[in-house]
Amino acid sequence: MTYHRSLAAWGMLIVFLATGSAAADAKPCHQRAALDQAYCDADGDLVADLPTDGSKLRDPDTLVWAFAPIEDPAVYAQLFRPFTKHLSTCLGRQIVYYPVQSVPAEIAAMRTGRLHFAGFSTGPTVEAVNTAGAVPFAAKGQGGKVRGYHLVAIVRADSPYRTLADLKGKRVAHVSAASNSGNLAPRALFPAEGLVPDTDYRPILSGAHDRSIMGVLSGDYDMAAVASDVLQRLMERGAIDPAAIRVLYESPLFPTAAFAHAHDLDPALAGKLKRCFFSFRFPPDMTAAFNGDEQFLPVRYDEAWRTVRAVNDAVGALPD
Repeated sequence: MTYHRSLAAWGMLIVFLATGSAAADAKPCHQRAALDQAYCDADGDLVADLPTDGSKLRDPDTLVWAFAPIEDPAVYAQLFRPFTKHLSTCLGRQIVYYPVQSVPAEIAAMRTGRLHFAGFSTGPTVEAVNTAGAVPFAAKGQGGKVRGYHLVAIVRADSPYRTLADLKGKRVAHVSAASNSGNLAPRALFPAEGLVPDTDYRPILSGAHDRSIMGVLSGDYDMAAVASDVLQRLMERGAIDPAAIRVLYESPLFPTAAFAHAHDLDPALAGKLKRCFFSFRFPPDMTAAFNGDEQFLPVRYDEAWRTVRAVNDAVGALPD
């Protein structure tokens, strides 16, 4: 008994000394913007800085990544296979694609270190930056321009609804709490059109843009707030008939998904990862699936996500 108690005491002393040493060595953070307490933003670019302790930098032989679960994850696992192979060859490392099932799961996986880089949809990019240390660096685009999309409010073409105000008391689908076009933007923009979420209707969270769209067609929802690029992809694949859908509202342009690496990746690895992203040219299947996008282009979070953060601020300022 005495021996085991001594081991326990010794273990506690080691933990105490290690924690105390780390605290003593850690530099104070004087600026972190909207970032979680775990991160610092000394340079003011609104994303997490590298750890000041060099021993905390990560340079793994196997990199795990994921793409936003805005549609069936299995679709993207297949679609991104050529890209995953390109990264493996370019980086000289094993690359594993992880099909996440939800936005919270994707953000949690990056925060806990299980994801090394990932594609986040527009709204969740803000949460991933602030709570998981994600550092956006790329977005899809064509002709040297980053892809954008709109929030669209859709109804069945044969429905009687002509304005958003007609949807008061009806069944309206949002996507998920963190989704920009599927929740945050409607809350910020719909009130000016005569429809106030949580007052004029109770949003039904479908979990994915394609589910919202299909739910409108099947009659489960009277209207849905979705991203225009997802709607366009489903039409181009022949999954839905364009004549079956009517758009009641279209928002200003938003940036599309951001590709971000974990803030604690070794800078040399992060730099090479970016070069491998930017050297990749989409094969025909990817270009067709992503509305004509041809490549990844560099982005800065502080600039490209300014409108999205403004929507978040507007939603945060709305009364409960």
